[in-house]
Amino acid sequence: MVSRIGSRALNRAALARQLLLDRAEVTVEDAVAHLCGLQAQEPQEPFVGLWSRLRAFDPATLSGLLLERRVVRTHLMRRTVHLVTADDVLAWRSRHDAMLRQRAMGVYRRELDGIDLDELAAAGRAVLADGTPRSMSELGRILAERWPAPGPRVLGEVVIATLVPTVQLPPRGLWRSTAGVQNAPVSSWLGREVDPPPADGTDPVGETLVRRYLAAFGPAATADLRAWCGLAGLPRSVAALRDQLVSFRDERGRELLDLPDAPRPDPDTPAPVRFLPAFDNAILGYDDRSRIVDDAHRGLSVAGERAVLVDGRVAATWTVEAGTVVVTPLRRLSRSDRAAVEEEGREVSSFLSEGEHHHVRISP
Repeated sequence: MVSRIGSRALNRAALARQLLLDRAEVTVEDAVAHLCGLQAQEPQEPFVGLWSRLRAFDPATLSGLLLERRVVRTHLMRRTVHLVTADDVLAWRSRHDAMLRQRAMGVYRRELDGIDLDELAAAGRAVLADGTPRSMSELGRILAERWPAPGPRVLGEVVIATLVPTVQLPPRGLWRSTAGVQNAPVSSWLGREVDPPPADGTDPVGETLVRRYLAAFGPAATADLRAWCGLAGLPRSVAALRDQLVSFRDERGRELLDLPDAPRPDPDTPAPVRFLPAFDNAILGYDDRSRIVDDAHRGLSVAGERAVLVDGRVAATWTVEAGTVVVTPLRRLSRSDRAAVEEEGREVSSFLSEGEHHHVRISP
């Protein structure tokens, strides 16, 4: 008999796994690992994401991890820029190769017609091998001397984001840095090649991804898993792990899988107000996002809106205008909710302004 699980129980489970139900006392590096990385196409957003999840978070610690090469910025899940641990990019990158190529061809099939991607990858590696950090456009201009038709922009993006495992180098991604993107191969930056696929046809990385995803996002459906990572070839990994997992049915009748001992808090557990950064995986990490955001607003995070959680659900968006945190509700907030939003808003304003005078305004 498969147990049923309600949307509020799913919400509290997701908040607990995402470290949003109670700020965690773990290291920054351990938090990045537990969360399976953070979306980082906007370089400063991971700092807000970690501040909302960790007690006494110091942004200098994350900057230090980037400089020490213990975390990196790289194209990985869904071919988007993620902040992940060095260990994870080395272990996971090969498993994402086919997906990265497929997505690149989906965007640039016409421009890349007639080009051997393996030859393009080899040429890109040869350029990057001299140790000089390159922007996408710089690399693209060099490659366009051999393949002029696609143009430098396409060539540079395809090599950097798809064909050659690369990282974005600091100062990109450091606290309060506005540096442009300079890229280097993962192997030269970390001093080690990415792990090759196993020769025996097994998929231990796929099984690891399933477990790690459920630990950070579960209970979840296989469609949620695929939406998070973009990988199509995980059904075999799920099947291999089924005897080690528990299953539920949600209110929409979907089967949700989970780790047996993962936290599933009481649905009535209080959920504090939290300010989420743009593109936060607490929202984007699912195919069915109804556990945390109403269907009418599910596109907000894709559009880069920052969200405010009230009672565990997206209830407002927020921006910073001339030093003031401006909150725009998506529904009517009670007096107590407004007070809690204002209090947390002052805290995030203080964090962003490093303790300077801070203001919060809730739009009508």
